[in-house]
Amino acid sequence: MKQVEEFLIGPWASPELFSWNLQVFIMGCLVCICCALIGTFVCLRRMALLGDAISHGILPGIVLAYIFTGSLSLLPMWTGACLAGLACGVSIQWLHTQTPLKEDAAMGLTFTAFFAAGMVLLGLNAENIHLDTACILYGEIGLIPLEPDWVILGTNLGNQSLWSMGLICFFTLLCTLVFYKFLLVTSFDLSLAKSLGIPVNIVQYGLMLLLALVVVASFEAVGVILVLAMMILPPTSMSFLCDRLPMVLWYCLPLSMLYSLGGIYLAYGLNFPISASIALTAVVIFVPCCLLGPKGGVFSGIVQSKIGKNMGR
Repeated sequence: MKQVEEFLIGPWASPELFSWNLQVFIMGCLVCICCALIGTFVCLRRMALLGDAISHGILPGIVLAYIFTGSLSLLPMWTGACLAGLACGVSIQWLHTQTPLKEDAAMGLTFTAFFAAGMVLLGLNAENIHLDTACILYGEIGLIPLEPDWVILGTNLGNQSLWSMGLICFFTLLCTLVFYKFLLVTSFDLSLAKSLGIPVNIVQYGLMLLLALVVVASFEAVGVILVLAMMILPPTSMSFLCDRLPMVLWYCLPLSMLYSLGGIYLAYGLNFPISASIALTAVVIFVPCCLLGPKGGVFSGIVQSKIGKNMGR
């Protein structure tokens, strides 16, 4: 019992640990919420791998932003990465619609080409660019408290990364609320959307741009590889528990808190990287949802099948 108590209190045992892990927890929640909201609509469109493609495709944008500006500050990096991510998404869409290539082939071709171009640019300018590709790919959310504070007009507002991610999260929520009907109709029925006069292509490219923005904002914390897990696992987990889209979106908040808190405890107890622990926690939560969920879960499907057979007799 004492060991359990020490485990539960451990990450918050001192004011320094409390402050440190609280910032990690908040960042984890913000990243998970953003990724889950965008991921819900991406999964509905059967484009789950688009997040992975864009997350790899942003590398040339980051390198080019540094080459042209000579700065690794937040704004140039975001601008370059967002433009590269949007270009990657547009290229995938163009190849899929204008050539015989299927969507999965278009994604594979595009993101490998973009990622390879980024690695070549990085290699050509390796002496001038002090950019850790491992950090971009895997992230390190545990170091978020070391980020500089945001100071405006002499007022210290606190951790810069938390503020920037918070603003992106607010913007994502706002876009989801304002354009919810457009996203809903275009995700389920393109023919109906076109008949209603909804600009399908604009909605599609807008979603890609927002996806690129969320990926860029998140890679510093959890890395571009684990962003994909945060996009897919929340909506797929909730799809086994409820069949209404608003409920899936609303449950992103408690799920994000569970992921972040579980990741902190898993990393604390087993000495795992926190970002990987958050993704692993999401997988652990997904398993019972998949097996026991009332909306298409494995066991519920077996039970319903047996009930149907018995009623047929």
